[in-house]
Amino acid sequence: SGQCMCGAVRFEAVDVGSELGICHCIMCQQWASGPFPAINVATVSFESEDNLTRFQSSAWAERGFCKVCGSNIFYRVVSDGSYDMCLGAFDDKSGFELRHEIFIDRKPDCYSFAGDHKRLTEAETMALYPEFTAP
Repeated sequence: SGQCMCGAVRFEAVDVGSELGICHCIMCQQWASGPFPAINVATVSFESEDNLTRFQSSAWAERGFCKVCGSNIFYRVVSDGSYDMCLGAFDDKSGFELRHEIFIDRKPDCYSFAGDHKRLTEAETMALYPEFTAP
């Protein structure tokens, strides 16, 4: 479970894995003001959905945020309905493990994440999703 900063949007996620992914694409950098750490969830339900704003950020995805405090909540692929929930919105952030970074060649040089995990370039990432166009 989790919430935005002000508590106006709460969520319950089902089948939450332990895999943390980080996106460095330009859109995520603009949206999150840096890297976008997220957890993919199978199902999520929202309380106070009237406080949730959905922004269609591309032909294939939308991003959700609290319309009261502006906290980012999720990235959602429209075609399959999958949600990548913002790590910071979870009440309990323990148990997650960084497993991959995508768009690594778009990452600014001023930071990096330690560890031995998958790091995919923009070309490698987009090759996994041929139905999408690069942001």
